[in-house]
Amino acid sequence: MNQTKITKETKNKIRVDFERTSWWKRFQIKYLSLSFLGNAVWYIFRLVLLLGISYVILYPFITKIASSFMSSDDLVDATVRLIPKYPTISRYRQLILANYFGALLNTLLLSLSNALIQTLVCCFVGYGFAKYKFKGNGLIFALVVLTMIIPHNAVQFAMYMKFRYFDFPFLHLFEWIGGKPWNMINTVTPFYLLSATGLAFKNGLYIFMMRQFFRGVPDELEEAAYIDGSGVFRTFFTIILPMSIPMMITIFLFAFSWQWTDYFYSNMFIQNGKLVLMSNFIPNAATGTVGEASANSAAGSLLIIAPLIIMYLFCQRYLIQGIERSGITG
Repeated sequence: MNQTKITKETKNKIRVDFERTSWWKRFQIKYLSLSFLGNAVWYIFRLVLLLGISYVILYPFITKIASSFMSSDDLVDATVRLIPKYPTISRYRQLILANYFGALLNTLLLSLSNALIQTLVCCFVGYGFAKYKFKGNGLIFALVVLTMIIPHNAVQFAMYMKFRYFDFPFLHLFEWIGGKPWNMINTVTPFYLLSATGLAFKNGLYIFMMRQFFRGVPDELEEAAYIDGSGVFRTFFTIILPMSIPMMITIFLFAFSWQWTDYFYSNMFIQNGKLVLMSNFIPNAATGTVGEASANSAAGSLLIIAPLIIMYLFCQRYLIQGIERSGITG
């Protein structure tokens, strides 16, 4: 079947003929057509839908930001909604003076160290599940996935009692020298133990993501390294880990962010108030009347998430790249 070939000269001729027509005729052809009308309606529909979704998502943040700058008079003024009449930054000043930087430093050190431990542990575990076929591989991985499903409140009491009366089997053999259970409550030791053993907050998800990533690494790459005389650990540290840096950054960001905003473990293990973390910084800030407490809580929340927003601005490229390579998105 012969097809008409559109040449450059034909395109130029059509364009010249179109420009020679009257402006009204050109307007009718371009804008008064069913195709343009359909495209315009679809564009307006998408715009309205996106604006509505954005409003629903952003409205709580907008109200928090607005209330954090409201004075006491604005909080009791029924005519004030989002824009304060007498804006003030006194709430931020009070919260910063109320040991904010101490809580920031404590949470930064705890989140940074735990995120690094979780990232390395999940790399080892995920690589083992992805590349080594052993008896019970599927069952053990199913148990790992099960940790993502079980509610944390279901194991809260058991976990608290374990770390409140933490002991090793051999300690009972040394009762004559005063061997007794170790009380880990009000210390950061439980956080590090959970991270080092792959049982910390959301570790099941991190292991799943690393397993999916390592399954996409060609086996021929490792076989070539083995032929060249490289061992398992050397291959892992010199070839596999450098390849998985974007994925490791994603895991690190997830672990850091969840540890930074963690409320469950922090309030279960830290109860004496001596170690102030970001999780208990908001309750300390929410003082005064109902309106004042809400405004102080909003200011405290913004101070807490500000470092995470800054970190995301610099690392969003690695985060998106890691999520794409993890296989958890369609």
